[in-house]
Amino acid sequence: MRKRKVIRIVAAVLAVLIGVPAAGVAALLLWDGGIDTDPHRELLHDVRIDLRTAMTRHGPIEYDLYGTHGPVLLSVHAGLGGADQGRLFAGWLQKDGFRILSPSRPGYLGTPLESGRTNEEQADLLAALLDELGIDRVGVLAVSAGSPVGYTFAARHPDRIWGLVSIGGLSKPQPGGGPGSPLRRTFLNTVGQKLTLLTAKLSFETVVAGTLDETSTFTEEQRAERISYIMNTPDVQALFKAMFDTTFPYQKRWAGTDNDAAQARRGGLPLEQITTPTLVIHGTQDGDVPFDHGESAAQRIPGAERYWMEHGDHLGFWLSPEASQAQAAARQFFLRHAPTE
Repeated sequence: MRKRKVIRIVAAVLAVLIGVPAAGVAALLLWDGGIDTDPHRELLHDVRIDLRTAMTRHGPIEYDLYGTHGPVLLSVHAGLGGADQGRLFAGWLQKDGFRILSPSRPGYLGTPLESGRTNEEQADLLAALLDELGIDRVGVLAVSAGSPVGYTFAARHPDRIWGLVSIGGLSKPQPGGGPGSPLRRTFLNTVGQKLTLLTAKLSFETVVAGTLDETSTFTEEQRAERISYIMNTPDVQALFKAMFDTTFPYQKRWAGTDNDAAQARRGGLPLEQITTPTLVIHGTQDGDVPFDHGESAAQRIPGAERYWMEHGDHLGFWLSPEASQAQAAARQFFLRHAPTE
């Protein structure tokens, strides 16, 4: 999930709101948006977070740790995310006997960007977090813009990882996608954020449609079918809403999102150096991170397994009719490689 998705959704509703009287605009600016920032909140039924901060040798890092027994899975969140998103994206694993460790990467929520800008610095920060928590080895679930950090962690700290699953992950240099102008940033930090939230309250289907425009290469027919599936499947709609909520407030996630864009332009991932068992999962109709990123990672990582989601978009692993099959493949991979205690 990237900044242009947010901008597209906001643009879609501006035409409706252009004629709003000044009093309406003033009311919008005064409205707090209804964003829940409680560090101990429920994200989804049976999925809660309890955010804490560890002071590591590389700097502070915010995290959530679910569970008390079992192998640890480190959930490395996507762009415009944080520990809340990482916890939510790994929620499908919480009944499989794993502990789930979900940190906020630098520049997201409670982790300052100074704790680690580069992929290498972020990988070392994650290793330092494991040291602080007394965790020896982890399985890694890395998603989208978080995958470069997951790949780098596997290459730099092979003794700290027993398995890696990347979902819709960046693996090649991504030109463009740089920080927006100061004016656009100001707009999105205030009016734009509230317009998006207001749109979700008035017509959530508009937000779903706008998201699919950015995360898929669907035909109109495929797009309509997916919108219908999300809107008419209660648990999937609830998960989409929870995902949507983990992108707010924007201003607590922009520094990390901008930094991810800078790291994506840099490229240079050490994929050939990864020795841990790896599973690469990617949708063939991913409109956010093109499918060739998945193909490249699977080709360059020695011995990597692959699972291609035919006609899958960027969020299909969670929000498509085929999600349960993809999740089952990832679950079995983790269970096969997890250490026995």
